[in-house]
Amino acid sequence: MLKVRVIPTLLWKDVGLVKGVSFDSWRRIGSILPAIKVYNTRQVDELIIVDIIAFREKRDPDFESVADFSSECFVPLTVGGGIRTIEDVKNLLRAGADKVSINSISYEDPELITRVARAFGSQCVVASIDAKKNKNNEYECYSHSGTKQTGIQAYLWAKEMEKRGAGEILLTSIERDGTMKGYDLDLIRSVTDAVKNIPVITSGGAGNYQHMYQALKNKASAVAAASIFHFTQQTPLEAKSFLSGKGIPVRKTRII
Repeated sequence: MLKVRVIPTLLWKDVGLVKGVSFDSWRRIGSILPAIKVYNTRQVDELIIVDIIAFREKRDPDFESVADFSSECFVPLTVGGGIRTIEDVKNLLRAGADKVSINSISYEDPELITRVARAFGSQCVVASIDAKKNKNNEYECYSHSGTKQTGIQAYLWAKEMEKRGAGEILLTSIERDGTMKGYDLDLIRSVTDAVKNIPVITSGGAGNYQHMYQALKNKASAVAAASIFHFTQQTPLEAKSFLSGKGIPVRKTRII
């Protein structure tokens, strides 16, 4: 059985980190480089950094800043936000990203997922899916940082992204984001039942280690979280210790 991962998520807006509730990310919580340096010492398995306004503002990814971040990051780094072309992906990988998270542009150009996977390998392609229930009680995908409806059901898009060559799914519940009330288990099950061969990282709602355990028991392959690590005393290392005690295989603790 593959070992599960505990992955902090850093939301990048302008010059710093932000967090909020249900994608209303207004609260400033610090700077990126200090956060990366802290997480280097806290036994995280990976880090995800997303520029949450680059695509809406029609900006390219900030390759220079990513190069600065990656030089201080000693765990696998996924970077998202502002990606529109295979050239953007190439430049992010050159800047030090290990993986790229692609969301909004995939609805306009789903073939980009295939082109990136063929050029650089599926292992570096993370298809990001932000979803919430619509009036028909279906989990619908949203793009542009949760502001634009796509009309596509999340589980169907996850299947399409797998077919296109994505190596992982990053699945975020818009409604649970920042609430610390627990992951949306129904959303997780709907997507994990739909994709057969690639991991699903779940995000949005973690408030304690039990929430992480519940998500993993519902077939998530990894847990991503932000508020639990920013606003409580809970840590990734303690999370892995808790999960290990529940019989969940986790990656070994590194000697710092």
